[in-house]
Amino acid sequence: MKHISRRALLGTSLAGISALAASRSALALTESLTDIGGSMLSAPPATIFTAREIVTLDPTRPAAEAVAVVNGRILWVGSLEEVKATLGDQPYTIDETFAGHVLVPGFLAQHDHPLLAALTMSSEILSIEDWVLPGRVVPAVRDKQDFIERLTRAVNAASPSDDAFVTWGYHSAFFGPLTKAVLDGISTTKPIIVWSRSCHEMTFNTATMQRAGITDVVFETFSASAKEQSSMADGHFWEQGLFAVLPHVANFAASPQRLRAGLELTRDYMHAKGITLGNEPGGIMAKPVQDGVNTVFSSPDMPFRWSFMVDAKSMVTKYPDDQQVITQSQQLASWYGGMTSLAPMQAKLFADGAIYSQLMQVRQPYLDGHKGEWMMDEPAFARGFRIYWDAGYQIHIHVNGDAGLDRVLDTLEANLRRSPRQDHRTVLVHFAVSSTNQVARIKSLGAIVSGNPYYVAALADQYGKVGLGPERADEMVRLGDLNRAGIAWSLHSDMPMAPADPLFLMWCAVNRLTVSGRIAGPDQRVSAEQALRGVTIEAAYSLKLENEVGTISQGKRANFTVLAANPLNVDPLRIRDIAVWGTVMEGRVLPAAQPQAKRTELSPLAPGNPDFPREALRHALKVAHAFD
Repeated sequence: MKHISRRALLGTSLAGISALAASRSALALTESLTDIGGSMLSAPPATIFTAREIVTLDPTRPAAEAVAVVNGRILWVGSLEEVKATLGDQPYTIDETFAGHVLVPGFLAQHDHPLLAALTMSSEILSIEDWVLPGRVVPAVRDKQDFIERLTRAVNAASPSDDAFVTWGYHSAFFGPLTKAVLDGISTTKPIIVWSRSCHEMTFNTATMQRAGITDVVFETFSASAKEQSSMADGHFWEQGLFAVLPHVANFAASPQRLRAGLELTRDYMHAKGITLGNEPGGIMAKPVQDGVNTVFSSPDMPFRWSFMVDAKSMVTKYPDDQQVITQSQQLASWYGGMTSLAPMQAKLFADGAIYSQLMQVRQPYLDGHKGEWMMDEPAFARGFRIYWDAGYQIHIHVNGDAGLDRVLDTLEANLRRSPRQDHRTVLVHFAVSSTNQVARIKSLGAIVSGNPYYVAALADQYGKVGLGPERADEMVRLGDLNRAGIAWSLHSDMPMAPADPLFLMWCAVNRLTVSGRIAGPDQRVSAEQALRGVTIEAAYSLKLENEVGTISQGKRANFTVLAANPLNVDPLRIRDIAVWGTVMEGRVLPAAQPQAKRTELSPLAPGNPDFPREALRHALKVAHAFD
C-alpha cells in the first residue's frame, strides 16, 4: 500500500476546497445546494505568521517564509504567496510581529522536575554554575570562601522572621566538606539550611537543629542505614539520613508559600527559555501536592503544556498485585486537567544512582574505591519492567553508569525475547557513563536515548580528577557514537540538575566545552542541526508526540520558539547567547518579556494540611535520590 504523507493528504484536501470554491456559482442553482456549499466552504479565520526565517525541520520543506495557523494548528507552510493562494477565500490576517526574528519548532523540556526546581529556585542560589533567571543573573560560586562570604551577606540581609534561610547549590566535590561549625560562624540564631547541588544532602547550623527538634534522642530512632548516613556533630545528613530528618525540616524547606513562589518562577524561567511543552518523569504520588502544583501549571494562562509520567518504581512498591499496578497507574489521569495531563501509556523506572553524587554503577571501580548504588533492587526492577512492558507501556529508565546500563539492556533483551514488541521506544535517560560496545547493543535492541549534555560541561574536568578518571569523564554522554550508529537521541536538562535552557543544552552538545575551556571527547560532538532536533522533534519522538509537535509542519500544533538568530547559522560558541523573544503556543503569541499572571490565593496549596510540606519535600527528594 502506498504511504500517503500528512502533507500530501492535506494538500489534496486543500486543492479540493479550492476546486469547490471555483464552482460556487454552479452550487447556487438551487437553494439546497447553496446551503450545502455554504456549510462546506465556511472556515474559521487564519493567521499567517511571517518571519525573517522559519526553520521547520520538516525534510519536505526545511525553510519557509510564512506559516498559516487555524485554531491552534498549522494549516500550511511555505512562501507567503503559496500560503495565501492555499487559503483562497478563507479569511486571514497577516501577523508581521516576527519580521525581524527566526521561528524554530517549539522547544520541548523532555525530562524536568518542576516541583524540585520550584523549591531549589526559590532558595538562595549559590551554585557551581551561573543561573540566568527572569530579571537577574546569579553568578557561579568561585570557591568555598566565596560561598561563605556570599551566604553571610544573604543571611544578614534576610528578614528577622522565624523562617529558616535556605540555600541551594553547594558541591563538596568542588569546594570541600561543609559542617555545622562553619554555618554557626555565619549565624547562631538564624536557622540555615544548605541544600547540596545534587539535592542528596543537607547541612544545618545549630539553630536549625534546635528549631527542628533534631536531637540525640531523635537520632537514636533512625534506622541503621540512616545513622550511617548522618553526622550529628557536623549537622550533615545525606541519602537515608536526609529522609530520616525530612519530617523535621519540611516546614522550613517546602512551605506552600515557597512552593507557590517557586512554581511561578520556574514557569516564567522555562517560558523565557522558549519552552512550549514539558514533561515530569516520575509524577507526584501525593494528590494534595499535585493539586498544589496544578494551581499554577494547570492554569489556562500557562505558557506551555506539561505532562506527568507514572512513577513506576513507587507503583510496583505500593501494589503487590500486577494488575492493580496498571489499574492504579491509569487512574492517575484524573489528577490532572487544563494545561496538565498524564503522559499516556508511559512510565519511569530507575536503575542506578545519580551522577552528581557519583552513585552510578560502573563496570570499573571508582578512583577512590567507593561504590555506586542501585535505586531499585533487581527483582523489583525486573517486575516493574515486565508489568509495564506486558501492558504496552513505553518505559523510560533513569540510568547513569555502564554497569547500570548493562542491567537495563539485559532486562530489555529478556523481555523482547519473552514477549516481542514493535516500536517499544524504551528510553535510556541521562546516559552518563557508557561503553562503545553498549552502543551497538542499544541499536540492536531498538532502544533510544535521552542524554544530558551538561554533564560534560559541568563535571568532566572535576570527575576526571575525582571518581571517574579522564577517559570515562571525557566520554560521558557519547552522542557522536549514537549518531554514527543511527540511534535516535534527544536532549534534556533534568532541571534543576542542569538549567532548563534548550539553547544552552544545544551549546553543550555541539561544543562539549568544559569549565576549563577544553573540548572533552571531540568525537562525541554533534552538529547544530542535530542538537536542534534533540530539543524539538527527537524530544517529541521520545514522548511519542512526533505527530503533534517537533517540526513546523501541516496539521501539527502551532508551537514555535521565537529567536533573535538562527542557531544553525551562528558561530557554535554563540548558540547559548541567542536571545529568546518568546513563543507561540498553539497559536497564542506569548512574549517572554511579559511574565504570566501571579495569583494570590493559596488555599489550593492546602496551607492548613500539616502533611503538605513533608509530602512536597519527599517528592522533590525522590526524583533525585538513590533511596526512599
